[in-house]
Amino acid sequence: MLGQPDLTKSIAEKLKSKGHTISVSESSTGGLISAALLSVAGASAYFKGGSVIYTLASRKIFLGLSKDDIEGLKPMTEMMALKFAEKTRKVLDSDWAIAELGIAGPTGSPYGVGPGNSVVAISGPKNSSIKIETGESNRENNMQAFTKQALQLLDETLT
Repeated sequence: MLGQPDLTKSIAEKLKSKGHTISVSESSTGGLISAALLSVAGASAYFKGGSVIYTLASRKIFLGLSKDDIEGLKPMTEMMALKFAEKTRKVLDSDWAIAELGIAGPTGSPYGVGPGNSVVAISGPKNSSIKIETGESNRENNMQAFTKQALQLLDETLT
């Protein structure tokens, strides 16, 4: 997924020009969003940190998410992803945060969402979110598609 050099350079330039920082929490992308952001030389100027929040335990430990934080939010919704982004931003004290939650496949989730679905949210001076549906069950393809669309959303949001 590091094959998005123009996109990641654009993101890096926008963050650096404003002196802004970003943090990441990602699920089904497994660290690909963080890897892409870190692939640009000088990333330490803007990248505060990231975590792969693949399990409930990791969400509690890395983000301090409690049941109260997500009470009333449906799984795999843009509102839930935004809550994760807000917590990520707060925990790492960054100007921006991006959170991704998804079902890469090949099977669906226990709560009825099929493979090829992801939600991404950005918290910052401007919030944004997107629901992604690839229609595929290929895990690797989905991980890459989710990452690419997350980075595109981030680039657009930073503009």
